Amino acid sequence: MGCLNDEGYLLDLLLQNRLINAEQRTLVENRKAQQRQLLLRQHSARRKSDTGRERDDSLSFVDIIVSLNLELPGKKGQALTEELIFRAVAKDLGLPFKKLDPLELDLKTVTKTIPRTFAFRHLLLPFSIANGVLEVAICNPDNKTVLAEIERANQLTVKPYLATKSDIRKTLAEFFGFQSSITAAETHLARPLVDLGNLEQYVRISSTEEAASSDQHVTSAVDHMFNYAFEQRASDIHIEPKREQAQVRLRIDGVLHTIYKLPKVVHAAVISRIKSLARMDIAEKRRPQDGRIKVDRGGQEAEIRVSTVPVAFGEKAVLRILDPDILFQDVENIGFSARDLEVYQSFMSAPHGIFLVTGPTGSGKSTTLYSTLKQIATPEKNVVTVEDPVEMVHEEFNQIPVQPLLDVTFSTILRNILRQDPDIIMIGEIRDLDTAVNAVQAALTGHLVFSTLHTNDAVASISRLLDLGVQPFMIGSTLLGAMAQRLVRKICPHCSESYRVSTDELRGFGLPVTEEGEIELRRGKGCPQCRATGYLGRSGIFEIFVMSDKIRKQISGGNSETEIRQTAMEEGMTTLKADAWCKVKSGITTPEEALRVTGGD
Repeated sequence: MGCLNDEGYLLDLLLQNRLINAEQRTLVENRKAQQRQLLLRQHSARRKSDTGRERDDSLSFVDIIVSLNLELPGKKGQALTEELIFRAVAKDLGLPFKKLDPLELDLKTVTKTIPRTFAFRHLLLPFSIANGVLEVAICNPDNKTVLAEIERANQLTVKPYLATKSDIRKTLAEFFGFQSSITAAETHLARPLVDLGNLEQYVRISSTEEAASSDQHVTSAVDHMFNYAFEQRASDIHIEPKREQAQVRLRIDGVLHTIYKLPKVVHAAVISRIKSLARMDIAEKRRPQDGRIKVDRGGQEAEIRVSTVPVAFGEKAVLRILDPDILFQDVENIGFSARDLEVYQSFMSAPHGIFLVTGPTGSGKSTTLYSTLKQIATPEKNVVTVEDPVEMVHEEFNQIPVQPLLDVTFSTILRNILRQDPDIIMIGEIRDLDTAVNAVQAALTGHLVFSTLHTNDAVASISRLLDLGVQPFMIGSTLLGAMAQRLVRKICPHCSESYRVSTDELRGFGLPVTEEGEIELRRGKGCPQCRATGYLGRSGIFEIFVMSDKIRKQISGGNSETEIRQTAMEEGMTTLKADAWCKVKSGITTPEEALRVTGGD
């Protein structure tokens, strides 16, 4: 690979850029032959296991350097990566570097511009066409002949970008794998229909072999989609039919990204495959359906909750990915402040009573409740949950799914649940008076009850219970407290930087700022790891109030929600806005994100 195999040039360049020191250079020179033999044996073993797959197994000097896991001089714990080497080479050669982000790439541009075999043989990835210029990611900057061939074939000016070999290889495999599955399925599924005077149709029936082949291609396409969603840390997959085609979108850190455009003819087959996996009725396309899929991803189990609804151009499917690593966390790690954690743990250890978690859909209520139940579930306790639907099956809980068609509802189950000798009860949601009264009854008879409500803040849960018809004295005697929560995006640790901002400006946005003058905060500049958003991952913000004698009297006396909220704040409650501001000051999130999530609260 030209300069990437020029050992002297590469080592000089890395030394000059302080990516290695003199000792590490000597280490590389002494161990390069031994390391080359080791890597060749590994590549040979991979070739045997990857029979029939297109691979480029040419070994470069960069591969040898990276495999030695050298630590960056003066940066403890940070290794010299392939990307750092390629960035240094790109800068030295005056070439732009391209970090390939699959969410930014167009499937058609990648797979239709250059033939598959040519792309794999030379490790080239076209990623953009605009104004007669084709932008191509390459990992061999010396291969000018190949670039000239692409220019002649496409009648476009080629602008090369340097990208890492592993990025190009992985992206090509993903995109061509998905595209070949979709194309093959489209070929088998697209059947010409001949109209014979509206009396009958001439339909070509697939042979058994063709049908099986088509199924296999659709299966492969769905597998590609699932794997890609897991790699990108997606929480939801949306498969949406449009007039001319279908689109696939992923929700990552709360934001939707369009990733694929599917031929319309393939959409129904993909939906049927998903419905089949979820044990749903494939023939029923006119009614909403729910199902679930359990998948194995690299030895770890995850669940996918599937919902389909008929829309204007066909069936839309939304797949909620339920990852045990996210749903079952340590309560200490989900974002509580020291005060709120102490208060919440007191609720977890209470002998009886009701605790309510409030917030809109997607605010992390399920994660909080599952993490809580997992922490307090022991062999000595009987934990029973009533859910609609059961989000994640866990063997330590006794989980009962709501089934309205069989008259198995929250209220009917709660009437019988006490005969199951529970210690802790989790009710998916209190929606009506029957459910609320039965939950209160369970708490009065010595059980610890957790549930959710759809309210904007913690104190509003009292008003909601009163609106449902629960008597004030019942609320006062059973409610331990309530918590409202939201999810904020966290600042990307890879590109975090400090900046100064006026406190007057922050107060103007409605943040509860007590400081004066200028204050130093943090924000993400945007980098390849966070897809230039400045955010990576999410954290909870919370508002918890504890039932006290004073609040109990205010409920019985019919005091307003505003008065009760004021009392709760005087007794130590941190509002959502205040907790968000604490996380801004701590460098966890930004003022913009805090306002986005708590704007009207």
